[in-house]
Amino acid sequence: MIDDVLLEAEDKMDKTVEAAREDMASIRTGRANASLFTKILVDYYGAPTPLQQLAGVTIPEARVVLVSPYDRSATNDIIKALRESDLGVNPTDDGNVIRISLPQLTEERRRDYVKLAKTKGEDARVSVRSIRRKAKDELDRLVKDGEVGEDEGARAEKELEGVTKSHVETIDELLANKERELLEV
Repeated sequence: MIDDVLLEAEDKMDKTVEAAREDMASIRTGRANASLFTKILVDYYGAPTPLQQLAGVTIPEARVVLVSPYDRSATNDIIKALRESDLGVNPTDDGNVIRISLPQLTEERRRDYVKLAKTKGEDARVSVRSIRRKAKDELDRLVKDGEVGEDEGARAEKELEGVTKSHVETIDELLANKERELLEV
């Protein structure tokens, strides 16, 4: 019983950390990165479709991205989705590929991205703590109902605290790395 509660909580926390890692990767830094384009959806024949399913994304230089559509008829839809994204880019079509030049980040824009990263990090921490609270409530219920002893419940709560602490530290580490990357000129 206790092991099931702890395993479920740890699994959910792992998923939260992975989601935080993906969120951090989607925040733009000074260098081009293919993960910037993972959350862009293109309206392809009336259905929102991830960009990766419609085109290949390559990074030939530090601030240049080439998007090669698999279907040339989707080029205009891809360009429209890229312009409307929160990346602040202006793609150009040279006939074969869509070329995106990422502008140099200003100091103000870097600070805005740091704030965004901190917000995403705090959201992840809150989610981990919420998972901990639900697991603790379940452990308390097991003790109250007499399904497990109080000593076992106390041991499980300590273990839950340790798991929570390690996941929060991982999120803090992700955030610190992203901040360092953003403020690097």
